[in-house]
Amino acid sequence: MASLDLHSPYPLRAGQIDQFRRDGYLKLKDVLSAEVLGHYGPIITSEVYRLNTMHLPLAERDTYHKAFLQVGNIWTKNETVKEFCWGQRLARLAAELLGVRGVRMYHDQALYKEPGGGVTPWHADQYYWPLSNANTVTAWIPLQAVPQEMGPLAFAQGSHRFEAGRELGISDESEEHIGRSMKEQNYPLDDTPFDLGEVSFHYGWTFHRAGPNVSRQPRAVMTIIYMDEDIRLLAPHTKAREQDRAVFAADVEVGAVMNGKMTPVLYHAG
Repeated sequence: MASLDLHSPYPLRAGQIDQFRRDGYLKLKDVLSAEVLGHYGPIITSEVYRLNTMHLPLAERDTYHKAFLQVGNIWTKNETVKEFCWGQRLARLAAELLGVRGVRMYHDQALYKEPGGGVTPWHADQYYWPLSNANTVTAWIPLQAVPQEMGPLAFAQGSHRFEAGRELGISDESEEHIGRSMKEQNYPLDDTPFDLGEVSFHYGWTFHRAGPNVSRQPRAVMTIIYMDEDIRLLAPHTKAREQDRAVFAADVEVGAVMNGKMTPVLYHAG
């Protein structure tokens, strides 16, 4: 059905690609239709709650676990979710923004900020990834509109070029330290809401955060992380990267292209 189109090209303008590379992120309107989100969103949501292992009350969690319910690799557990994650429209956008011939999936990850869920502290995703270069991008895909009160993803514009703070995982410390640095360096903050169907893309080293969800509904978001199809596995030198390697690249040798069973090529320019 045309209304469930996941594969047709999204018409990017040259200026938008330049904007992405300058700012480190890009928000695009009407990437996915209401019909697509209405079909796949409830299926993703049901899988998130089925697979979720966090059952502590919010008041008993640390800052990281107050931020969201986090479930990854859902594409390996449900064929309909796999269909969504392997959509060519999003993967082609990732390749065009990065300026590469093709992209692999690194992994998917649902981030559901519950009603009353806390802030997502300042961080950069690539802190966790044992990858040989920065040709990486995260697609942040809300499954509904995200008004201010739900805690939309917020970006420090241009911060993908700023290296201080990259050694910090998501934590109270990262929220304080990186937040202070972003203000001192005068990186503009973009914390605008997301319309239904709007999707953002950000580099692995772009610093970002999200506010709390003070609404009565969960903020349902799916993410897909893409990487250059030629990227290689870097020797993990932190516990976080060792854990990522074990989950996503256990069958890949250090120094080899990330051509493992968990990291398929999702788009390659013909």
